[in-house]
Amino acid sequence: MTDPEIVERLVKVEERAKINSHQIEELKPVVNEIHAISKTMVELIGECKHTNENVEEIKQDVSKLSNKVENIEQEPAKAWSSMKRTIFNTLVGALAGALATGLLALLAQTIH
Repeated sequence: MTDPEIVERLVKVEERAKINSHQIEELKPVVNEIHAISKTMVELIGECKHTNENVEEIKQDVSKLSNKVENIEQEPAKAWSSMKRTIFNTLVGALAGALATGLLALLAQTIH
């Protein structure tokens, strides 16, 4: 290789180095922005996990509350059912007492 060829190659290499250095300098802000976005994403993921935990806790609380409301809603029905049973038993008892009294009265009349 001759001196002019070496000089020509060296000039081309230096020009390419300048272009590459310029491109690297242009990309540094982009790389920095990517790092910033990456850190922000990590923070957001942490917040999402925390939010999911809170949502799960709220779901459990709502489920417990729903069960309590369901029990409260069933109380009047249970009370009504108990009252119907009491009324029925009272009527049956009264009828049985009346029937027994009537039968005893008839028996007493037939004996006398």
